[in-house]
Amino acid sequence: MANKLLNRVVQPWQEFPRHFQILMGASFIDRLGGALLFPFFGLYVTEKFGVGMIEVGIAFAIWAVTSQIGSVIGGALADKIGRKTMVVFGLVISAASAIAMGVITDLTLFYLAVAIAGTLGDIGQPAQQAMVADLLPEGKRSQGYGVWRVVANLAVMIGPLIGGWMANSSYLYLFITDAITSTITAAIVMATLPETKPETTEDKPEEGLLKTFSGYLKVFKNLIFVEFIIASILVNTVYVQMNSTLPVFLRDVHNTPPSTYGIILSINAGMVVVFQFWLTRKMTSIPPMIMMVLGTFFYLVGFGMYGFVGGFLMFALAMVILTIGEMILIPVAQALVAQFAPEDMRGRYMAVYGIGWSIPFAIGPYLAGVVMEKIDPNWVWYGSMMVSFLAILGFLRMHMSVGKTLRNPMIEEKNSQ
Repeated sequence: MANKLLNRVVQPWQEFPRHFQILMGASFIDRLGGALLFPFFGLYVTEKFGVGMIEVGIAFAIWAVTSQIGSVIGGALADKIGRKTMVVFGLVISAASAIAMGVITDLTLFYLAVAIAGTLGDIGQPAQQAMVADLLPEGKRSQGYGVWRVVANLAVMIGPLIGGWMANSSYLYLFITDAITSTITAAIVMATLPETKPETTEDKPEEGLLKTFSGYLKVFKNLIFVEFIIASILVNTVYVQMNSTLPVFLRDVHNTPPSTYGIILSINAGMVVVFQFWLTRKMTSIPPMIMMVLGTFFYLVGFGMYGFVGGFLMFALAMVILTIGEMILIPVAQALVAQFAPEDMRGRYMAVYGIGWSIPFAIGPYLAGVVMEKIDPNWVWYGSMMVSFLAILGFLRMHMSVGKTLRNPMIEEKNSQ
């Protein structure tokens, strides 16, 4: 049984080109540092500065807004000057800002450090996403983004367990480790990976910088893509509660320590590591927007359960259910973005897709904080059910209007092997 599970994880990995494998290995190192820190960010802010979830929500909002600004700049520059430069630059700034956030003792200065980290630290994210698409043929991209998720979740499976132990001693250790892993990742990318930006041809000359940025107007004229982003904002507003509101909710309402939350979060990551490839390859007959509906339904049930249940086993079951939705939703969404995007605009499309995450991070934790402190903590999860239902209606509408024109990335993947 153990060998079968190991083969399920390892065998698909061997089907990808070497440079993609290196990129994923470097990404794992970077994600491991983030996985040590990020799940405990809300706990750190509340304990370090003696504030509540509203202030945590403000910190997340600052990060989300500035991150989107950085993403817009980085997406255009990734298409203009190249992927590799932007990835390395973002990693170096991320390392420096992690140290700053770990030593600052004033909340206002902490907010400033978060803003810098968001603007410059995440400026390389669209380039990294575009690099995945550059390194793989179209039929392998959905699985490639699935690999990326497996790598990230392998880090999340390990990170919170180590991070929970470190946090018991000092939160500063988390920030230092995150800075070290970002620096190592930058060195690996710089030394081993080629530039993957597609070369311009004589019949399609290099864009000027102004034209590169004005290309965002073309992205927003793609109304199908814009509608997809709006529905993604809804579903991701629910998802972000897992790493922002849930640990504080479990601590304050159910007296759950950080180490126990780390175990629950590791269940999420472990499921993705073991079952993501298998689930991706099984979903070849379902239209993509119906897959989005199905995944969102699992969110509705899983996140909603936290408003009704108590005890570790039920918390873990809720995590299992919502993780199934996550494994369906996120790789399909990323593959659809690559499908929507022309080759020479991938960085910008990926940056706009980031709006589907930055707005949820900007409003989700803050609104959850208001609900927890002013109304009733359980209404965070009742509200998550309502928002999930609205997202389901949005994906159903898109399926009825444009579903037949969208290629199922899983089917392409199967036919390409």
